[in-house]
Amino acid sequence: MPLSEHEQRLLEQMERALSADDPKFANAMKGSRHGRAAKRRLLVGTAAVVVGLVLLIIGASTSQIWLGAGGFIVMLAGAIWAFSPARGTDGTAGGQPPTKGAPRPPRAGKSRRSGSFMERLEQRWDRRRGQW
Repeated sequence: MPLSEHEQRLLEQMERALSADDPKFANAMKGSRHGRAAKRRLLVGTAAVVVGLVLLIIGASTSQIWLGAGGFIVMLAGAIWAFSPARGTDGTAGGQPPTKGAPRPPRAGKSRRSGSFMERLEQRWDRRRGQW
């Protein structure tokens, strides 16, 4: 069902407001090419899984181990291909441009905290007891 002219204008205004408010999110949502690429990867991967399954069954029924192993490898490669994110021309996942100058999130477990391990456990225990 097509949108009326008024609804189309409202939609365009909302798109402009979104682009002005959060351009990174708006660019991520515009990527219709990436949606087609993901569907194509899923289709090719599913076809590879089916072909691998057929090879696996034929190999098992004819007692040809190499054919069954090859079928398993084709199945595994198809599943990995289908569910891995598409890479852009610059090598980034999903074709998203790399963020320049963006701060990296801190690594979990690598930051140094003051106090020993036992002191931190005691502090956590005291905080919990204070909440009750």
